[in-house]
Amino acid sequence: MKPIRINDYCFDRIHLWVQYHWCVPEFVEVVVEVFYPKERLANGLVMFSHGFLIGNDLLFYPKKIAGAFLGENPLFGVNPSNWYNYSEAIVEKHWAMAFVSSSHAQVDWMPWTDIGGNPRVGQEAYAAASYLVRYGATDFFYKVEPKGRNFRFYDDALAGRSKFMVSNNVVFAGHSVGAAHAQAAACGFETLNELGRKSGRLFDPVVFDREFVPACTGRMSCWDSSELANPVGLLQLSPVDQKVPFLMPGMERYREVLAGRKMPVAMLVGKCDCACLEEKNSKPPAWSDNQADVTQFTQLSPPDKGSWAVVACVEKGSHCGYLTDRSPLCSMADGQSACLRCPGVDKYGPAGDEAAFTTSVLREMISIYPDGDGFPGSFDDWARSSFVSWLDNECPDGRVSLVPFGTGRYVDWVKPVTG
Repeated sequence: MKPIRINDYCFDRIHLWVQYHWCVPEFVEVVVEVFYPKERLANGLVMFSHGFLIGNDLLFYPKKIAGAFLGENPLFGVNPSNWYNYSEAIVEKHWAMAFVSSSHAQVDWMPWTDIGGNPRVGQEAYAAASYLVRYGATDFFYKVEPKGRNFRFYDDALAGRSKFMVSNNVVFAGHSVGAAHAQAAACGFETLNELGRKSGRLFDPVVFDREFVPACTGRMSCWDSSELANPVGLLQLSPVDQKVPFLMPGMERYREVLAGRKMPVAMLVGKCDCACLEEKNSKPPAWSDNQADVTQFTQLSPPDKGSWAVVACVEKGSHCGYLTDRSPLCSMADGQSACLRCPGVDKYGPAGDEAAFTTSVLREMISIYPDGDGFPGSFDDWARSSFVSWLDNECPDGRVSLVPFGTGRYVDWVKPVTG
């Protein structure tokens, strides 16, 4: 099926299997949704990890088996871009934007599969981004590799019809647990490989197509560096992390790596978002106005690492106000009766001003990157960039207000600006 074209952009869905490590028989099924310029010359890619929609229900595998006879696939019913469709933000800078959904179980009593402490989901986002960089928008990756069993299908014209990136630069982004997963993905291949080896979650993936006798890519460690996603930024929307002994290591190790990276890192939290700000829901919380508290932001910005991380807090911001459509699953996070963070406040709901503000945030962040390149300059350049300057206002987009920090500014960071 040809991709859907709307004005100057195309939309496509790609269905793959990812083996986390080429010598370990552990697989996950993924669907990638992607928006890209019709002439296939995208200057960069936003890879978005969705939060509340990781996977499907307990009947996923029975449905999968039944689908072999009925011609249906339960994963095709998952459309993450519906809830996070900020695609208008990419148009001005001619970028692409993609979303990945995977077949993890979505149940509270199997928490290692679906909440923020599972680095596997970040590995999947990185693998999907690299796949898009190397092969583009196609299920038939094996047709561009004239070697091994794939030579019978070789199509030298396919690459020109499917590839859409002029660089391998990727801004990783995400919401809720997806924002924690994006923290891992933004570390890049070498870190994912190294920390995966140390934590027992090996990462040197092979990608398969979904045929009965599947074709596969080579292992990612053998890909050329230009074919691997190159993280150039991280945008976190109310990140939720978890840590359970022996089951979920959490993302602390990945945040320690990011703390030393010379790369734009931004976090948005909502003042009324108990899902990411309360320790009972996120361990550690995303942010706290008490600097003595251990939070994801303090781990991202220790004073001695030269961190580039910045944070902003949305007045009346909720956990699912970022969404571009309503979801009962996400609404559960905002409807927790024990949360008294903003009693009586009419906090933002889905598909409203906070969602529109998020599109503006993404647009402004993308604007700092030269065409086909990463962010040029130092931390001082980042702190004085058009994005941070725009965000550092009481009402950046004219509709949504931010909460001032103790400094009187609306954006906070640790590293002092010189000059």
